[in-house]
Amino acid sequence: MLLCAAMAAIMPVLALNAAPAGDKLAPGTQKTPAGTAKAGKPIAGAWICVFNASVNHGAQVAAEAQRAVGAKGKVTHTYGYAVKGFAAQMTEQAAASIKQRNPNVAYCEQDQVISTSQHGAILAIAQASSNSQSTPWGITRVNGGASGSFARAWVIDTGIQSNHPDLNVDTARSRSFLSTTTSYQDGNGHGTHVAGTIAARNNTFGVIGVAPGAPVVALRVLGSDGTGSNSGVIAAVDWVARYGSPGDVANMSLGGGTSTTLDNAVYNASQRGIYFALAAGNESTNANYSSPGRVNGTYIWTVSAFDSADRFASFSNYGNPPVDVSEPGVSITSTWINSGYATISGTSMATPHLAGLILQRSIRLGGYVKNDPDGSADPIGVR
Repeated sequence: MLLCAAMAAIMPVLALNAAPAGDKLAPGTQKTPAGTAKAGKPIAGAWICVFNASVNHGAQVAAEAQRAVGAKGKVTHTYGYAVKGFAAQMTEQAAASIKQRNPNVAYCEQDQVISTSQHGAILAIAQASSNSQSTPWGITRVNGGASGSFARAWVIDTGIQSNHPDLNVDTARSRSFLSTTTSYQDGNGHGTHVAGTIAARNNTFGVIGVAPGAPVVALRVLGSDGTGSNSGVIAAVDWVARYGSPGDVANMSLGGGTSTTLDNAVYNASQRGIYFALAAGNESTNANYSSPGRVNGTYIWTVSAFDSADRFASFSNYGNPPVDVSEPGVSITSTWINSGYATISGTSMATPHLAGLILQRSIRLGGYVKNDPDGSADPIGVR
């Protein structure tokens, strides 16, 4: 990543970290955020097992997974690039037996719910207009919107509306990792919003993104209620590790409880030269309590949120490490489902600003947030 000397001095380890993010879901209505209470909850009868170094990726992983599970359960995902292992529906006793009887299995952990940690209610929704493009305040604050030739953004989220007139969706690489559908189309709005902040086109309507027109890939891991599973998210990270290219960025505006396997998957995938932008989370607590936002690495950044007055967002998680940088996350307007636009808040909204800056290949110090609760003001990343 290209950083100015000042930014590099502040963040000697070039890390992109982000965890959960906040959305607003009903026009003018406050409601309990979808999935917030569920994030980190163990999923009964669902387990993730990781092989040791003796198992190679690809066909051997699939064969070993089937052999390990046998008649004890059903394999739901196999992983061969970011981590080597599998997810399966089986009992706790079966998982313990697999670990005990199979020397190729390093460990098993219970699957958990992961969520967007949506925050509040939708502030505004509008349909596309033929001649009403606007530049959201966050894009202006980070000096985004400059045209160029950009690498690819992998949006690990609720999906993306592929035919939104303001987005350039790479449909060939998009897919769903949900067990309930093969469609990567967004049934919530969150993923489409994230994609627009990264890369909404520079045209005559709608909004403009940080890296306008960059290709965005929809990797759907969260359902219409904004929740999913660690096992599905790991499968998406594995997909990025397999098909991503150095210089690409993966945006993860989600989070849940701590997970060794998810953390390792993100770190290992980043070692291929793929950047990861991770939301810090919206629980007003230390970001080290949540995966994947707590992960640190050269190509990994965790992102907190601030408002239009550069004040630290009251809902944002904090802590250095893992937080590396802060970006606009309060009252952010971007693309929405049904070819519309919505204004919402959260570290989910802050994180794609950073992802767009990574695609711009220029991040420099743009000041510091005010009132950071950990007493160490997060630097603001701008182009």
